[in-house]
Amino acid sequence: MKPPDQELWSATAAGDEMAFARLFDRYARMVYNHAFRLTGSWSLAEDVAQSAFLVAWRRRGDARLVDGSILPWLLVITTNTARSESRSARRWLALRRRMPAERGTDLDPADAVAGRVDDERQIRTILAAVRRLPRAEREAVALCLWSGVPYADAAAALGISEGSVRARVSRARARLARQLTDNVMEDE
Repeated sequence: MKPPDQELWSATAAGDEMAFARLFDRYARMVYNHAFRLTGSWSLAEDVAQSAFLVAWRRRGDARLVDGSILPWLLVITTNTARSESRSARRWLALRRRMPAERGTDLDPADAVAGRVDDERQIRTILAAVRRLPRAEREAVALCLWSGVPYADAAAALGISEGSVRARVSRARARLARQLTDNVMEDE
């Protein structure tokens, strides 16, 4: 029988690396999938997920379990980490644009893997629509729709009422449906 998150996190907070490793094994895939949905890139999602767990380890004394689960807290950390990565990437691109172009550089052919390209193209379309949502709705979508966190747990993790989370998800669904339908009609 698996020990509950509360027990593992108490040990983690005391510095037990093995307890943290067990939580990592339990939630790494969910955190990674959440990061992918936020970034639209397999490789960036790996970086974000790793950074999120590093932040979780460093902030292990600040954790907020929701109904005995550490997952909502991990997903909020992942969201914040993805946001920071996005800001860093924008700064890097702005700097890169100011630099002279390099000669003789070719793209790595490994980056052209067909399945990933198609997945990334689809997620970029969805991600672009999600990014146009207000921040509060984006957070609700990321937690409840993408990562399957129950409304009550998301509310506790975000520090708002469950009704507010439900309203945010409902508004976001309606806006996304309109945006994605408009995109399909424009492509035809």
